[in-house]
Amino acid sequence: MPQETGNPWTVLTSTTKYENAWIEVVEHKVLTPKGNPGIYGVVRPRGVATGVVPIDDQGRVTLVGQYRFPLEQYSWEIPEGGGDKNVDPQKSAARELLEETGQTARHWLPLMTLHLSNCITDEVAHTFLAWGLEQGTPCPDDTEVLAVRRVPFAEAVAMAMRGEITDSMAVASLFKVQLMALDGSLPDEVARLIRP
Repeated sequence: MPQETGNPWTVLTSTTKYENAWIEVVEHKVLTPKGNPGIYGVVRPRGVATGVVPIDDQGRVTLVGQYRFPLEQYSWEIPEGGGDKNVDPQKSAARELLEETGQTARHWLPLMTLHLSNCITDEVAHTFLAWGLEQGTPCPDDTEVLAVRRVPFAEAVAMAMRGEITDSMAVASLFKVQLMALDGSLPDEVARLIRP
């Protein structure tokens, strides 16, 4: 039976192979769990990832669409982005919500902490549910060309089920909200907005 604690890898050396303002790529010379020599590359983001499922007073989710450079394809997602590791993730999520959609929220609920692609990166994501929205003016980064659309919550979940939303933070967070609605753990003021 595999061990549930302890690190079976032996790191012999670690070398930064590439870095910029957002990431560092580190190559580790290692002994594998079976004692064989090898290498292990790890991508270390400088910040944390944040995402938010914003629910408006009609029970709609605000989705953001954009072209994702690494995938070479368009992606529909929840509002999300990076945050400073020394800043409360909810504050970073609120900043992203405002930048990408122009929305602010009166109410916030932490949803989950995720490890994204944990075989190649130590990136951590924190996601939230937000409601009591007020609309302002979006101000996206100069790297973002965004489309914003509002869909009923059930349709956002259906988009994830059909594979039209594939972003891991979005899929996991939408499904978590759906499960919370089913098991009664959502605050009633937001649960009633998304009930069929």
